[in-house]
Amino acid sequence: MAELLRVYEENPSPKAIKKIVEVLKNGGLVIYPTDTVYGLGCDINNTAALEKIAKIKGVKLEKSNFSFIVEDLSNLSEYTQLNNQNFKILKRSLPGPYTFILPGSNNLPSVFKKKKTVGIRVPDNGIAKAIVQELGNPIVSTSIKDDDEVLEYTTDPELIAEKWNKLVDLVVDGGYGDNVASTVIDLTGEDPVVVREGKGDLSIF
Repeated sequence: MAELLRVYEENPSPKAIKKIVEVLKNGGLVIYPTDTVYGLGCDINNTAALEKIAKIKGVKLEKSNFSFIVEDLSNLSEYTQLNNQNFKILKRSLPGPYTFILPGSNNLPSVFKKKKTVGIRVPDNGIAKAIVQELGNPIVSTSIKDDDEVLEYTTDPELIAEKWNKLVDLVVDGGYGDNVASTVIDLTGEDPVVVREGKGDLSIF
């Protein structure tokens, strides 16, 4: 049974954030708010939890396209190969509703060693940032899709908790989410390429 935990974005309760991080450190799956749609995430260092998310999404873990949610740009070099041009693009647009695809580094966790690229997110959301900060390393994350083709993304945390009750350990109620996903931009080539247009201003690229 998933617990529904109310957290306020403006001033996330340190006690609540500690509780969320405890679940993540124990290999649990957490649904949490971002600056776009709600995300399903786990600790990047917990292989069993990563396997669970891959199973839920119906993909092989080593072939999955999950995003890494990081607190800021300071430790990106741990997971990606970042040149000056790309760093400037990231600095200009993050935190924000973008997922950037970058070449992966040799320091990726063993389950992702074969991946040549990684998707990086720095959401402009106080709850997501506080979780990653307290955890001390990235969350591996994927958007929560809805079976309803019209809606695509569920925005009500109570409905999310009802639907995902048996699949996750905790649902963070950060208020109504957005129903537009992040814009995905590929930075592995010479110039930025928009892979998926979502939330966010494209004129800055």
